[in-house]
Amino acid sequence: METGGSSESPIEPKKTKSKTARKPKENLLKQKSPAEFFAENKNIAGFDNPGKSLYTTVRELVENSLDSAESISELPEVEITIEEIGKSKFNSMIGLVDRERIDEELYDDFETAKAREKRLAKEARTQELHAKNAALGKKVKEPQASKGMKGRGEASFYRVTCKDNGRGMPHDDIPNMFGRVLSGTKYGLKQTRGKFGLGAKMALIWSKMSTGLPIEISSSMKGQSYISFCRLDIDIHRNIPHIHLHEKRDNKERWRGAEIQVVIEGNWTTYRSKILHYMRQMAVITPYAQFLFKFVSDTSDKNVTIRFARRTDIMPPVPIETKYHPSAVDLLLIKRLISETSRENLLQFLQHEFVNIGKSYAERLIGEMGPDFSPKMAVKSLTSQQIVRIHQLFRQAKFDDPSGDCLSPAGEYNLRLGIIKELHPDMVATYSGSAQVFEGHPFMVEAGVSIGGKDVKQGLNIFRFANRIPLLFEQGADVVTRTALKRINWNSYKINQAQDKIGVFVSIVSTKIPFKGTGKEYIGDDISEIASAVKSSIQQCCIQLKSKIVKKIQARVQQERKRNLSKYIPDATGAIYDVLREMAQLHASKKKRYEDEDADVLRKVSTHSITKQTLSEKLARHVEQVDYEMALEYATQSGVSEEPREAIYLQSLEDGKNFIDFHSPVFAFRLYQ
Repeated sequence: METGGSSESPIEPKKTKSKTARKPKENLLKQKSPAEFFAENKNIAGFDNPGKSLYTTVRELVENSLDSAESISELPEVEITIEEIGKSKFNSMIGLVDRERIDEELYDDFETAKAREKRLAKEARTQELHAKNAALGKKVKEPQASKGMKGRGEASFYRVTCKDNGRGMPHDDIPNMFGRVLSGTKYGLKQTRGKFGLGAKMALIWSKMSTGLPIEISSSMKGQSYISFCRLDIDIHRNIPHIHLHEKRDNKERWRGAEIQVVIEGNWTTYRSKILHYMRQMAVITPYAQFLFKFVSDTSDKNVTIRFARRTDIMPPVPIETKYHPSAVDLLLIKRLISETSRENLLQFLQHEFVNIGKSYAERLIGEMGPDFSPKMAVKSLTSQQIVRIHQLFRQAKFDDPSGDCLSPAGEYNLRLGIIKELHPDMVATYSGSAQVFEGHPFMVEAGVSIGGKDVKQGLNIFRFANRIPLLFEQGADVVTRTALKRINWNSYKINQAQDKIGVFVSIVSTKIPFKGTGKEYIGDDISEIASAVKSSIQQCCIQLKSKIVKKIQARVQQERKRNLSKYIPDATGAIYDVLREMAQLHASKKKRYEDEDADVLRKVSTHSITKQTLSEKLARHVEQVDYEMALEYATQSGVSEEPREAIYLQSLEDGKNFIDFHSPVFAFRLYQ
């Protein structure tokens, strides 16, 4: 027993010692860089899986290109290419030699002999059943190709290239613009397509996670004699760029713009329709842009080339950065504005750092704050308690709503052109609402409703846009979808919700889009101001369409009435002519005498001055006259007036002509000199 006790006694202290040694490590604080956080939570930025990652990469690159061109008022020209990279080619790119499998059972797609025998037997039974049905003359479905087992390790890789004619990037800023998460040019209070400042940076992180390959950037700005070329990846743990090559190259062609190339894992097969749908919707909302989309594969049958041509050269104005509305700020924001302001006293701070606060109103606010405040007091000397008092007053005081001058909607003109260009509808109506406000942020809603068209399904086809970018996912929870499905009585506008091909287009622009969820995928239905504006805009479009549909119904009824009357003209003509001829014979034989006008008509029948053809023409003219009078009477009663139409000539888009543009949300007028 003593020996056992002595052998256990040295072990117990060791266990105690090891436990006490581990405890401090468990309590150590750890810190993650922004790049590391987004790499671990990539679904926030839309990189849920390889297919979605390919779609999001295309989307981010295209939107960056549009922003770049629009910032210098240049008509955007964007080329996007997705090149499929086979396994052997990818291995050669990373310097890896192809290797044959040695242990087949080690792989996820290994099929045992028993499983293979079972699969082949099932395929044989299916083929036998198809042969019997074919012999009996029954309709036989095409047998599906046997699906091979695809292992988890069999990834698909793609090289995504986006080229534009935009502003370009300063040579020295390129590494930080792509290799440092949460750094960018879109921060500030203004309407932007981006939200998190991620964009191509997230594509680079996904590239590093899935392929390990760097991103390549070529850029040149206006007037530069060189092209900036940069090959880099990102140090995820430190959130800094890791530069492989950064140099200046000759720019002999004086090219301006940017070209970005990244190799990522993706899935074209499952997200092909989403990517093409996105490009089509982008062409709808930006008809002033020209897109060239290519998918390149080793198999020529899979290649895709689509050009979305420019329809107009009228661009929306560039969004303007604005100041914060007092009702939309919090304590942290007020403190940040105080630390960054160049104004010295409180009066100047209130006047120049916020919208809708003039000098007299600022003085009234300061007087309301209490005796501890004065217009001339130094704004930097405000205590935490005084800042809280300012915040409380901002929440309770009454301020004018911010104007929508800082917003840049697509405009009715461009929205209508985009719908007509891509869908070719039978009729279309558009409406642009005035600026409204939610939580101190201005917003505008534009809507379009179309009937009929190319590649449009029966029922409601909903197209959603936020700050002029298409929203394709989580449609059911979006305010536009719920409004169109539940709050619009389509029958009251002579529109059949189930049978007609209805296109509903709604574009919302704002300095703050209230997206729900982790991604920029849908706008919630819980903001009453936006829901009401969306409903009103769609209804205004429906009212316009109703008048067109009523006219169309009137025209159809008129044609049907005319057709019914015209159908009986031959029978009526024959019957009348037979009666007149019989009466003429009686009159000629003096069995029955007719006088005056009747005798004159019968004489003309006898001399063949009046024939069956003459009567037919007279009746046809009478039908035309009666039909016109009835239609005119109906139109007068229903208050519909047919305005005179005039043919117009649209000038083709050509360079080298002097003109002046007059812009309006509803139309664009060009005066040639």
